[in-house]
Amino acid sequence: MPVAYVLVPPGATAKTLACEFARYLGIPVTTRMTTTQITTAVCHTYTAAGVRLVLIDEIHRLNPRTSAGAEAADWLKDLTERVGATFVYAGIDVTASTVFSGVRGAQLAGRASLIDCGALPARAGEREPFRELIAALEAALDLHAHRTGSLPRLAPYLHERTAGRIGSLSRLIRQAAIEAILDGQERITQTLLDSISLDHLAEEHYRPRTPASRRTRPISR
Repeated sequence: MPVAYVLVPPGATAKTLACEFARYLGIPVTTRMTTTQITTAVCHTYTAAGVRLVLIDEIHRLNPRTSAGAEAADWLKDLTERVGATFVYAGIDVTASTVFSGVRGAQLAGRASLIDCGALPARAGEREPFRELIAALEAALDLHAHRTGSLPRLAPYLHERTAGRIGSLSRLIRQAAIEAILDGQERITQTLLDSISLDHLAEEHYRPRTPASRRTRPISR
């Protein structure tokens, strides 16, 4: 299924947003082109390519309270009516941001269902989605000495290490694979994984800083 992925640029306007949509499919855009011309090219190309899913990331950057943001919100609304695809908006704390505020924001909010995406759980009913993700990442490795199944067995450790965050897990395994190639061992072990520093959020979860012990003075009597 053809999928498009677009990032909302900072301070997005209708034209800059249209240009991002055009850039993803390699639609040529010149500075002299108007927003209407770019939009027409985008709608035609996306329809011709059969795009059925449009992922719009960093939607919290959109601010419908400003004139430029309101223009961009209106443009998105019009685009959803002209392109026969499902639109998925992704962002951080969207309910606390300005993206759903005002008349334009209400139009976006009225056209979308909110899905709160937290960390990936270690277990969901009878399934183990985090272990399944680890197995998929391991299958993509090309390490000569790595034993298939060794990473899924470390699922409890990896879930604790990354707090269940997919991005942290991906970075950890990718960096470990690079280190395994560079040092010639061609396999990933827990010792190797534990030696790699992750993003600050994951490190604070796994290795919380303990407050420095207070120095006490001896009491003289």
